[in-house]
Amino acid sequence: MYDLAIVGAGPAGATLARLLGRRYRVLLLERRNLMRPNGSTSAHKCCGGLLAPDAQKILGVMGLALPKDVLVEPQLFVVRTIDLESGQERYYQRFYLNMDREKFDRWLLSLVPDTVDIRCSAVVKEVRREGGLYRLQYLREGETREAYARCLVGADGAASLVRRRLFTGKTKQKLYAAIQEWFPADAALPYFSVFFARRLTDFYGWTIPKDGMLLLGAALAPGRNAVAAFAELKRKLAAYGYRFADCQRREGAYIVRPCHIPHSLTDGYGAALIGEAAGWISPSSAEGFSFAFRSALACANSLAGGLDGFTERYRRETGALRRQILLKNIKLPFMYHPLLRRLVMGLGLAAMNVKKN
Repeated sequence: MYDLAIVGAGPAGATLARLLGRRYRVLLLERRNLMRPNGSTSAHKCCGGLLAPDAQKILGVMGLALPKDVLVEPQLFVVRTIDLESGQERYYQRFYLNMDREKFDRWLLSLVPDTVDIRCSAVVKEVRREGGLYRLQYLREGETREAYARCLVGADGAASLVRRRLFTGKTKQKLYAAIQEWFPADAALPYFSVFFARRLTDFYGWTIPKDGMLLLGAALAPGRNAVAAFAELKRKLAAYGYRFADCQRREGAYIVRPCHIPHSLTDGYGAALIGEAAGWISPSSAEGFSFAFRSALACANSLAGGLDGFTERYRRETGALRRQILLKNIKLPFMYHPLLRRLVMGLGLAAMNVKKN
């Protein structure tokens, strides 16, 4: 029996557990084995691993400093933007921290107090409300186990089981299949690249140099055509000097894109969603770290007043996040409508000149 069960130990779930672990009896469930030594393939997550300025700021607000061993080379200050249909190309100044996503998640989990019951390699199979409590069934070490909690928080990402089981309200979110491959690189590119090609996806693709490797990824419409679209993206990039050979690793995951302000955040009893499970992710860039941290902080603040009625307090606490999602949706056409994007890139607003070696 727990006061609070958290499903998912990514940035949102681990942060919430860290903030509440000494106040309540907390159970934290995570399907990956983040307790294994670094490099365990079971802990890999499909993610570019770039920490944007908004997320850096929230870490500072929480009084956290990123350890050196989480960072990888190179550190990036420029984003190369290419419209593959018009052929336009621009460079913009950006300040990202390039990091190892697996080590980042392990570090966040290491900050969780030992008063929290952490269960890694725990695959949650069922969640339901019974007699005023939440009953969870999960598979761990080949055995089906059960736990009960007075309150429940889903931090289990785009394909959230908690959302599917407990939140019946319609959420206007688009689901994408993110595909990412890792390739050996002779030399590190000095920039993070983004690509737009309306015929392949109404979202975007990317490359990220990381510790002697080059990551190629794209957010694509889910289905059988996603693999073909990804292959065509690789062919198109050859014209821009990119070479992809000898793939070392292939990853995939779902990501959501909130088409409007997230509203299905609580079930009205004692369950809530945070992070991408709630739709807290940028609809323009798919940046999720800052939203994960901020939604976890909002949830922790709402629970500081007690378990009873925390869901209504959580709705109030997330007002600023809702406004930010609204503003980013207003911004979308200037990035993703082909004619408006070509106009903006053609004007060269905020673009910089980059010397190519």
